[in-house]
Amino acid sequence: MKFAVKAWSSGSARTGLLQLGNCPSPIETPALLLSTRKGLPYFIAPDLLPSLPSPDSHLLQISPIHFLEGLSPKTISNVGGLHQMLGLPEYGFAAVARDSLQCLPECNSTNKHGASFETPCGRLLIKPVDYLELINSMRPNIWATLADEVPAWVSDKRNKTSVDRTVRWLDECISLSSAGGAVLGSIVGGSSVEERERCAQEVARRNVTGYLIGGFGLGESMDERPALLNAATAILQDEKPRMVCGLGLPEEVLQGVAAGIDLFNSEYIYHLTLGGFALAFPLGGIKISVSKPDPSDIGNDRSKINLRATVYRKDTSPIVEDCSCYTCQNHTKAYINHLLNVHEMLAQILLEIHNTHHYLEFFKSIREAIKAGEFEQFRNRFIESRRDHLALAAVA
Repeated sequence: MKFAVKAWSSGSARTGLLQLGNCPSPIETPALLLSTRKGLPYFIAPDLLPSLPSPDSHLLQISPIHFLEGLSPKTISNVGGLHQMLGLPEYGFAAVARDSLQCLPECNSTNKHGASFETPCGRLLIKPVDYLELINSMRPNIWATLADEVPAWVSDKRNKTSVDRTVRWLDECISLSSAGGAVLGSIVGGSSVEERERCAQEVARRNVTGYLIGGFGLGESMDERPALLNAATAILQDEKPRMVCGLGLPEEVLQGVAAGIDLFNSEYIYHLTLGGFALAFPLGGIKISVSKPDPSDIGNDRSKINLRATVYRKDTSPIVEDCSCYTCQNHTKAYINHLLNVHEMLAQILLEIHNTHHYLEFFKSIREAIKAGEFEQFRNRFIESRRDHLALAAVA
């Protein structure tokens, strides 16, 4: 893996190029990692992956813990790793133990031996040696070391213990690794700026390729998050990529970009798709008209539309008029509304294609704003537009 920073804007916001050996083209950052279940997006089949923007869609995030209920590590290794098993040789895989859907950290059951996760298979204790057995068999392009992630409300003593364990497991993971790939050193620290700084300092001393800043989306507030992000990124080397887990909403992504984060995960798309929502906010100037909202939109933030609503039953327009995704080019709101109401899985397939495409284009708009030196203006316009619509919906 090779990474280079190309442009800066508004302090820490930056664009870069991430080159993975098997991907046909470099991937521009800030970039979105597509969330997967055992290596594939939840509703998009492999033959539909090429319909997504390339190469932006060529980075897939996996949780090795998903594979504990299926093939053994030895079988996966004999097949040739994930790329061969899934038939996706031109895609990059980033392996992170935690995801926000299936593998949630359970801090009360974590101990000095390993990290505990709530999974569909029950509560599992994952030791560094078990984790590296999975990593070595899968051979992902990028993988993050095991971390003891804790929610914001734990005691100072428990928070300090999580940092000590994460640093110790980092050394164990590096010593056990035989698969190659880029190693992201995990950084934790809960809601303590001091502990995040201490963890970042320890990880920055190690021989890692990049960084995973974890422990977000676990109870911290939006207001305290910038200080926690900046506490870590201010210490890390600029020439190494930074990934974050737990920031999914557009405002949260913009918070991360402002702190200098390069890679983001995408459970947000899954939640939207499962709820029948489609992203519909403008991508260029982020100037959203504040006309009177439809009754079905009350309570929404107007960046998305609820395609289950009856108002779309006879709407023969695409989700977004100028969208070039497969769904908008071939299907209407009325058709997707029908599919949702008869519980047809094709609805989720078409929605995930559109939502993934739209969110990838949102990241492209962020990169263009950074290159133009206008990231902070872009961010302020976006947040103000969302605030205006929330206020209008409340009045209505």
